[in-house]
Amino acid sequence: MTWSAYSSYLILTILVVIAPGPDTVVTLKNAFAGGLRGGMMATFGIAVGNLVQGTLVALGLGTLIVQSQPVFTTIRWAGVVYLCYLGIQALRSAWRGDYATMDAQGADVSAFRRWREGFLSNVTNPKVLALYLSVLPQFLDPVTSTPLHALLLAYTVAVLGAVWLVLLLMFVHRVRAWLQRRRVRRGLDIATGGTLIGFGVSLAAGG
Repeated sequence: MTWSAYSSYLILTILVVIAPGPDTVVTLKNAFAGGLRGGMMATFGIAVGNLVQGTLVALGLGTLIVQSQPVFTTIRWAGVVYLCYLGIQALRSAWRGDYATMDAQGADVSAFRRWREGFLSNVTNPKVLALYLSVLPQFLDPVTSTPLHALLLAYTVAVLGAVWLVLLLMFVHRVRAWLQRRRVRRGLDIATGGTLIGFGVSLAAGG
């Protein structure tokens, strides 16, 4: 792999990771409810999910998962259900609107639970796996490339994705006082819930 090829890959990866998707919305959901710490734990979970999916593809196991229709379908529907579940949670928060009580309860939510939300939302999204499978081969020479080259490309996605989400969290933290206003918070919860359910429906329809 040449530096020129890797530079091109970096540009493509940056464009991919800054595009809003389920990872972004799940991170923001946890940041709104759990503050900077909650968002960071969700980001960490998403990063681990990316590492898992990237490793599977780099080692050749991702292709086997995609080609095994029962396994791929199970992962896809697990992702559909989980994204819709998270979306309904956000809509319920908007419906209740009692953010003082919910914030007090949210402070007691374990770091692992927020990590788990990020991890499960990512690892049950087969579109991430499909993205690795479609992009990585374009930057790997089938003759000279090794699994280490594939791992480098895959882990680049995980690292840049995490960096982007952390930057987003820093911005959210700076405007947290404004975001905590009840009207703004309800609007964000409605938008977050609707978006997550929309991603779930899109995943279900994507086949």
